[in-house]
Amino acid sequence: MRVEEWKKTSREGDVTTYMDKTLMCSVFRIRGSIPASNYILLPKTSTQSLGLTGRYLYLLFRPSPAKHFVVHMDIAAEEGQVIRVSFSNLFKEFKSTATWLQFPFLCGAAKGSVYESTAKTARHGLLGPAPSTVRWTCLMMDLQYILSVYLNRRHSHLKTVKLCANMSVKNMFTSDLVLDPGVSFNEAKQAGLASSLGTGPMPREMSFPVPKGGSWHDLYDYIRFPSDGAKMPFDSIQKGYPSAVSTCSPAERSPMREMSRSVNISKPVQDRVSLIQQITTPKLGSRTSRSHRSAVRIPCTDDGGVHVYHLHTHLSIYTPPSCNRPLSQSHFLCFPCSYTLLCFCIALWTKSGDTVVYPCHAIIVSMKVSSGQQRFFIGHTDKVSALTFNGNSTVLASAQTGIQSVVRVWNYLKANCLAMFKTHAHSLSSLSFSYSGGVLCGVGKDGHSKTMVVVWNTLRVTKGGEVTVLAKAHTDVDIQTMKIAFFDDTRMVSCGRDNVRLWRVRSGALRSCPVNLGEYHALDFTDVAFEEGHSADHEPEDRTLFASSRSGHILEIDYGSVAIKNVRRLLPAQQPHAQRREKQTFGMGLGIAVNSISVSSAFCATGSEDGFLRLWPLDFSTVFLEAEHEGPVSLVSVSDDGLSVMAATTSGNLGYLDVSSRGYSTLMRSHTDGVLGFSLDGIRRRITTASCDRTVRVWDMDSMQQLYDFVSEDTPCSVAFHPSLQVFSCGSSSGLVRVFDIASAKLLAEHRQHRGEVVGLAFSPDGEFMYSAGSLGSLALYNSSQEDHHVLRVLGNVVARGTERAPDALTVSSDNRCLAFVGPSEYTVTIMAARSLDELLRVDVSILDVESTTLDSALKVCFSPASTGHLLVTTSANKILWISANTGRLLREVSKVHKHQCSSLAVSEDGRFLLTAGHNAVKVWDYSMQLDVNSQMFIGHSQPIRQVNFAPDQMAVVSVGDAIFFWDFLAHPQETGTDRRYSEFGGSTVALKGHSESEVNGRLLSNGMPRRTAPLPTSPPPCLDISSIDRIGQGENRCSFFHSLFLRLLSKHSVCLSPSQSTATPELGEEGLRLKAVIGYNGNGRANMVWNPETGLFAYSCGCVVVVENLHTGSQRHWLGHTEEISCLAVTNDAQTVASAAGGSGGSRSLICIWNVQDGTCSNTISYHQGAVQALSFSRDDFFFLTVGDFTDPEVALWSTRTYQLLSRVSVSGPLHDVAFSPSAASQLACVGSHGLYFCNTHTQGLDVELKVQRVCVPEEVGDVELTALCYNANSILFTGTNSGHVCAWDCNTQRCFMTWEADQGEIGVLLCRGNRLLTGSNTRRLRLWGVAAVQGMRGALVLLEQEMMLDGTVVSAAFDDVMDMGIVGTMAGTLWYINWVDNTSIRLISGHKSRVQYRVFANESHFATCGEDGSVRVWTAPNNELVVQFQVLNQSCGSACWSPSKGGACVVGGYSDGTLRIFRLASSEMELKLHPHPVAVTAIQYSANGQVILSAGRDGLMAVSSPVTGLTVRLISDHKGAPITTIQCYKEFGLEGNEMWLAASADRRVSVWAADWMKDKCELLDWLTFPAPSESAPTLAAFSPIDPGLVVYTGYGVERELSFYSLAKKRVIKKIALSHWAMCFSLSSKGRLIAVGSKERVLKLIKSSSGRFQDFLHHSDSLQTCRFSPSGKLLFTVAYNEILLWEVRGL
Repeated sequence: MRVEEWKKTSREGDVTTYMDKTLMCSVFRIRGSIPASNYILLPKTSTQSLGLTGRYLYLLFRPSPAKHFVVHMDIAAEEGQVIRVSFSNLFKEFKSTATWLQFPFLCGAAKGSVYESTAKTARHGLLGPAPSTVRWTCLMMDLQYILSVYLNRRHSHLKTVKLCANMSVKNMFTSDLVLDPGVSFNEAKQAGLASSLGTGPMPREMSFPVPKGGSWHDLYDYIRFPSDGAKMPFDSIQKGYPSAVSTCSPAERSPMREMSRSVNISKPVQDRVSLIQQITTPKLGSRTSRSHRSAVRIPCTDDGGVHVYHLHTHLSIYTPPSCNRPLSQSHFLCFPCSYTLLCFCIALWTKSGDTVVYPCHAIIVSMKVSSGQQRFFIGHTDKVSALTFNGNSTVLASAQTGIQSVVRVWNYLKANCLAMFKTHAHSLSSLSFSYSGGVLCGVGKDGHSKTMVVVWNTLRVTKGGEVTVLAKAHTDVDIQTMKIAFFDDTRMVSCGRDNVRLWRVRSGALRSCPVNLGEYHALDFTDVAFEEGHSADHEPEDRTLFASSRSGHILEIDYGSVAIKNVRRLLPAQQPHAQRREKQTFGMGLGIAVNSISVSSAFCATGSEDGFLRLWPLDFSTVFLEAEHEGPVSLVSVSDDGLSVMAATTSGNLGYLDVSSRGYSTLMRSHTDGVLGFSLDGIRRRITTASCDRTVRVWDMDSMQQLYDFVSEDTPCSVAFHPSLQVFSCGSSSGLVRVFDIASAKLLAEHRQHRGEVVGLAFSPDGEFMYSAGSLGSLALYNSSQEDHHVLRVLGNVVARGTERAPDALTVSSDNRCLAFVGPSEYTVTIMAARSLDELLRVDVSILDVESTTLDSALKVCFSPASTGHLLVTTSANKILWISANTGRLLREVSKVHKHQCSSLAVSEDGRFLLTAGHNAVKVWDYSMQLDVNSQMFIGHSQPIRQVNFAPDQMAVVSVGDAIFFWDFLAHPQETGTDRRYSEFGGSTVALKGHSESEVNGRLLSNGMPRRTAPLPTSPPPCLDISSIDRIGQGENRCSFFHSLFLRLLSKHSVCLSPSQSTATPELGEEGLRLKAVIGYNGNGRANMVWNPETGLFAYSCGCVVVVENLHTGSQRHWLGHTEEISCLAVTNDAQTVASAAGGSGGSRSLICIWNVQDGTCSNTISYHQGAVQALSFSRDDFFFLTVGDFTDPEVALWSTRTYQLLSRVSVSGPLHDVAFSPSAASQLACVGSHGLYFCNTHTQGLDVELKVQRVCVPEEVGDVELTALCYNANSILFTGTNSGHVCAWDCNTQRCFMTWEADQGEIGVLLCRGNRLLTGSNTRRLRLWGVAAVQGMRGALVLLEQEMMLDGTVVSAAFDDVMDMGIVGTMAGTLWYINWVDNTSIRLISGHKSRVQYRVFANESHFATCGEDGSVRVWTAPNNELVVQFQVLNQSCGSACWSPSKGGACVVGGYSDGTLRIFRLASSEMELKLHPHPVAVTAIQYSANGQVILSAGRDGLMAVSSPVTGLTVRLISDHKGAPITTIQCYKEFGLEGNEMWLAASADRRVSVWAADWMKDKCELLDWLTFPAPSESAPTLAAFSPIDPGLVVYTGYGVERELSFYSLAKKRVIKKIALSHWAMCFSLSSKGRLIAVGSKERVLKLIKSSSGRFQDFLHHSDSLQTCRFSPSGKLLFTVAYNEILLWEVRGL
């Protein structure tokens, strides 16, 4: 097939055809410097599939000489997975994950060439670019073999193929036959090769031409995979030994790894094999599965440039199948802190082996290796130089370097400091705990810089006792490290230059004796380690001691006799021709430095200067596993279970090797030197950093992974991201300014306008200009709207000289008007016009303080938001000056900002907070400086901070210097109409990401939602929406997440009024509107969705409506009875009755409605609880009904379902979170809450029912937690979930907890048990299915995590069938998911906006669009209300949207908070054009009637007329300047001059009406309407009447609440209609003269304009903000917060 003629194929980049002289036919040639940008893709999209089922893939191609190429194949497995298989000569080693295999490709060379002759004897193939004599190649790959051996999957079919530059391709195909390209048809016939035997010759159209008498193999290469080639790297695609093609059938070929050819194994080798089996087999229970054998030459998953090899090439061993899958790469929860030279030898495993502890300068980090979750130990003031654990990892000791060499002892589990003391004068370099934790040993320097060893008694430190000195000694010998023997607290061993010494404490004295080293006395020893394990017939001290050295020697020392037993040396092998490694050996010669050694009971691990982590048997006979790193390995540590080996390198990487699976995972990467500056990309959430290590690195702010690494010949000093494009600039120490395009990895521009270091670099907020400043005073202006970023203007001697103001010497105002910097002298600050560099203002800061005796100089400058008009200046006198950017007048000053000079400052976008950095501390200030305490200080850095700034979303703070610190910014969002006591700065907090449970207590987490606040949870879930509130009830200052959730439900109407009492609701059957559909699901509720798989009942809540939906047809029924948002639902076991609960309004009690499922009628109501209802539940026999109040009224009420009369009630002391009846005993139930678990029993005596409660505390091993969810199984076992992620299993008979396990990292809010399967849902968005069959015996047993899914938000509700195969789950994101565990699939059933819906607009009767605060524009279909497409813009709010007037509404345009307009085309589901006509948020947008232009307006009142074709702004209208525009509307053909008229209404009660002819560039003002009394009570709204366009309908704040009809012809108001409430929104229908009006009181009013007749509808739970009729007038949409209701218009 021809690629250019096949519609299902995609070509990108330089793809051409040419006539190849060798093949004598046309072939495709793919060229380009970036393979990912130049390719052929078959088929065109990922949704299509080739569907090729052949087992073997044949590719006829030729790599381009001296170039690299890449081929990607997506292969579908029968298990449902899609596996990507890639091969390239770019790859240097084999890599694998669960879904991706990468194979190196070793290029062959022409026969007789120098490459071929040297390759014959080389161990390594031709890695890297193809040789100049590379030949056409026929590659055959066994796809079935690849999936079977490497991933244990069954091959189904080939899905897609992507051929990337640089190569030439003739053809490719798949087949089930083993074809020989060197055999002709005649030769095949004579040899008996037939397709029935699974073999045959190559088809003619696929074959290569061979001249008469010539040999195919002399002209071309035939490469098969799997290959029998012996060159390294292993598991590469390489040419094998010349041999005839095997004639065996495919059925006879085994999809297993080939066994080694060596068959004779000697006794020592056999012993070694069994030893390796013991090491590599997991120690925890074995799984029963079909075993298979594999060659031990297995390269495994490498991570971050780490290559893992198994080196027993002459042995074959058994490996369990479960060990064949390498570990996946770990992900970070927060930014890795920099790992510097002082910390390279310090990292510890915990006893459990699931956590590593390491220092990051002055902070100690504890990281879980499975999830990357971090905890921090903060208290040191200088770099941490030593760490040590006691034997069971409960006590941690740490020491810091420098002159303040203090030692801290920590309770590791609680992360609190138990003791702090100082004995050494300085340079404390080594610590070691005894196994019991009763003795601590340290090595440092005394006041005379002499080495001093101190031993402390720490036996009583955990009980509050003091730490005392047991003994100390001075010594002249060098000590690199010192360790206490794990078998005796009084014995130690040390090593250093020229010595290994044994120490002992006896009678209060510390004495030592040297080991007789003999001829090895001059070695420089680096590390020591004791032999593990012990035999009963030996003395405790009868052990072997291992010592490593920088010369490569490893000494085995007999501890008892203090003598050397054995000496070995690590030597480099001779380099082969390809400059690649060989297996290392021990012997004579120049050795490889061994930096660290660690010993387990089964093997020894070494880390050496050549970058290798090696694992040896204890006899050091050979290396059986090694991992190659990018830099020297400075630390190795084997975990206690022997399954993992940690390694740290001098290049800044920390990772670990999983011995059983041979997979390597990198835990942390970092710069290897100080970080000089950074910049943030708010759109793509990336951060770029520049470092002294001469690299610029780009990181992802969410995954915290390093994405790109740019290496420079000079030192990068400052960096800046373009505000909208994937472009960043970098200034260097040589004066160069480079601009890079990240997407294409291309250098866009390079300028040398500065002779000295670049000290400042910035883009204007609109992205049109770039600025750079040099250390010798120069300033340059660039045009960044052009790709070459050409220079517009350069000024000399305008910036203050010196490098102390780097990297942020320049600041640009947010309105793009001004540029400020310190200069021309250090005493002056200059403000220039940002577009021209014309000087506007110069301020001399040295004369502002007339009383000072010294001249004050300026250090840093920063603009606050443009609305304030302030420029902030920090000075050498440690002050911050507030200067007017317009007049230069000093407005305010603050003294004594930091102990040292302020090095960086930034202001939040909302102008409420100021951020400063001084020396090693960060301070957060109240910008207005009006509080008693205006700042908070945070420590963590051990060196001066270079730069600090807010993240674009203002939810985080970034600071750099010695490391990259990423802080959570926990200040409250600014709110209106709420209690301002908790909106002030006094509640703001900054915390390091990854904080522990103990650290988050008492802190306030930002909610980010414009509703009132809720109390603080007790744990820090990664995805949590919580804010602060005053202490309510019984002094509780904390409660669980779901407890706080319902406080938000109670308080959400703080900015809207209660439902109006003066409403005119219509009589039944006379309604002018009928509720047709509800779009969305209330993610703020809990258990507010019910589903019965037997009857098909499916109901959920949205706002104050209960929606009953038919899952087959999508039709809805609506149960209307509540006026407040519904918090929870419950259904009886026979699915005939549903209960719904909602909070009361205006101080009234909550309302519970009892619904009859059959006819949808409300059969009963209950109004009892003072606050919201937290939970509802029906008993198993449906005789009882239980309700639970929220934290304001923590009461359990029991009701009869026959009469719904109160039977009994019980109050508890703390908030309750969940309740459930026992399925096995009707009289038993349980509740969980802040104070534990409550077992309840009902006792019936006649007609009286008594509820008895027994409280049980949470097990101590779980910690200080709250129980948040519970469920029963059928065998008297109760499961409870906690806010720390633990699940506890309780015996209901004994009321005892017999088992706990950690089921999640966040708060568990949903528990559901069916048979032997338990479902957990948490605020980490995880839904997990556990096998709990072993728990039935009520003994501590293992639970099995069977399956897991990640959803889009916190799990708040769930309902499943009886076998837990399928169910429905609701999340806080407003989504209901259908879950099928059998297929492991999730399907979105119900979707809605999570945040506020800002606008809604119709295209026609079949489509409409909504936009929201989350930056999304969503397009829906009207008949079935399904989401068609969603366009998402990150970190922006979309305030308005409109459709193009073309047929069918082909485009939709959105207006965003950054002042941009984005045009989206529905046909391609892509953004077509981006316009930036406004410097402020867009408030209104509208296409002209003919679609020729787009009219948009900003918050500043300026209106822009833009072309949707070119994106240019053709006209600016400033008549409304200063007042935000609320409405723009266009109307076609009105009978006046021109062909269109339009109006605009602004918040100052003014309406302008215009006539326009856009084709003639005409736009004239027709009329100007001004109304009195501007106020914020109601917005200004105006619209043309669809019946008579000469009428303008207006409403706004005035003397009366009314609608005014203004006649453009008569120039006066001709009619008024009175309103009962101020209008927040209104819409005019083209049918029936109807007007819909929405109010803050949640009333939707339908008015007939001709008669004034009206009806009121109360079905919303929040203020109405949008209402809009469809073009035909048959439908009406209304929006309140995120609730979207669709009404059928019947008329009045």
